[in-house]
Amino acid sequence: MHEARTQKAPGSDEIVTLIVKHRVKAGFEAAYEAWLRNIVSVAGRTEGHLGVDVIRGKNGGLDMFTCVLRFCSTETMQRWLDSPQRQALVDEAAPMLADGDQTEVNPVNEFWFSPLADAGSPPPRWKQSVVTLLVILPHTLLVPLLWGPLLQLNAFLSNYVVATFLITLTIVLSVVYVFMPLTTRLFAPWLEAGQPHSTQP
Repeated sequence: MHEARTQKAPGSDEIVTLIVKHRVKAGFEAAYEAWLRNIVSVAGRTEGHLGVDVIRGKNGGLDMFTCVLRFCSTETMQRWLDSPQRQALVDEAAPMLADGDQTEVNPVNEFWFSPLADAGSPPPRWKQSVVTLLVILPHTLLVPLLWGPLLQLNAFLSNYVVATFLITLTIVLSVVYVFMPLTTRLFAPWLEAGQPHSTQP
């Protein structure tokens, strides 16, 4: 399954994240992993590709592989989706997939946590809140301390609005691009614990 999500980023019009979910038929796990390594390598050489994360899980008793691919724009993502290279690789994988290769566009909400939800529903909101708090709280305590000495060096930087903007920007970039993806992967087993799983992704 493919879910295309878009988020704004400084210095570019957008960053598009493509969520690819494949449920693998029993007995094809090793062959699929070899195929996955190949397509990840091919995608990594595509212009505009910004990186990929792979999350392994279970769904309906079968292995579920969720790949989170990031592209610099909708156009570069679409070129990858429509490329003959990708189509040939998807055709090669088709016999190994329990549910085929499907495409779906979802809203941006719950972006960080949705890739973890193999059954189609995100973790409980209280778990999302706990993980988000664990990421945000240290940033709100430490980032102002780190910026403090620099802000005092210049009257313009020490302006309340400017200082608040710089501190907030630092927190947002650090949370969105570094710590939230790392934390959701780290806590993935706990976030998924107790989640109902259906036979369809």
